[in-house]
Amino acid sequence: MAKKLIIEHLNAWFGNVQALKDINLDIEENGVTAVIGPSGCGKTTFVRCLNRIHEVVDNAKVNGSVLLDGENIYSNTMDPVLVRRRIGMVFQKPNPFPSMSIFENVAAGIRLNGSKKKNEIADRVEKSIKMSALWDEVKDKLYKSATALSGGQQQRLCIARTIAIEPEVILMDEPASALDPISTARIEELIQQIKERYTIVIVTHNMQQAARVSDYTGFFLLGELIEFNKTSDIFTNPKDKKTEDYITGRFG
Repeated sequence: MAKKLIIEHLNAWFGNVQALKDINLDIEENGVTAVIGPSGCGKTTFVRCLNRIHEVVDNAKVNGSVLLDGENIYSNTMDPVLVRRRIGMVFQKPNPFPSMSIFENVAAGIRLNGSKKKNEIADRVEKSIKMSALWDEVKDKLYKSATALSGGQQQRLCIARTIAIEPEVILMDEPASALDPISTARIEELIQQIKERYTIVIVTHNMQQAARVSDYTGFFLLGELIEFNKTSDIFTNPKDKKTEDYITGRFG
């Protein structure tokens, strides 16, 4: 498999507090990479560095490199807005635009990216909602408020909104942590379906979820990447005792 992202010597800070310490790993194209570890270990900071959202926070800074198809997204010539278009993000809590309909939630990003033709926008909205396994549930209420949807439906709508701008990578920060088991299963099925088209990085507290959905897993602890390997190896034959202790519940 080709490498979509190559992370080299990535460090991140909030003020004087170092949140990530010299992270090095490769993320394979059209695969799912899970990021696990206890609260406060740097998981969310790591994925927020992958599309330059981290630097939006006051007093936050980053050094090192993140190569997207061989280009460093932190180079002076890279526009952060274009980076975020190529590397989309789905957050922990569903965040549909409250004043917009289901249709407009998905169409907004398409319009921002320059599409003006009504038919083209409508086609892309429909395609994105179908890819997010939501179409059958919302096709008769596309112009109703998005906030009337259930939590699980709202999260799939946010995934549709991300897909609509045709990114290459989708980052998911605990996308199912606030959802019931049935909605969680739908999100996991969706991840499996769309990984043929996208490279996916998912942060999860749920180790069973990491084992179910991912091809590769990285274990973070206190801002350091302790171990990174194929998911099957991480869960059945971890190389580091800290990884073994974490996945067997001895700490964390």
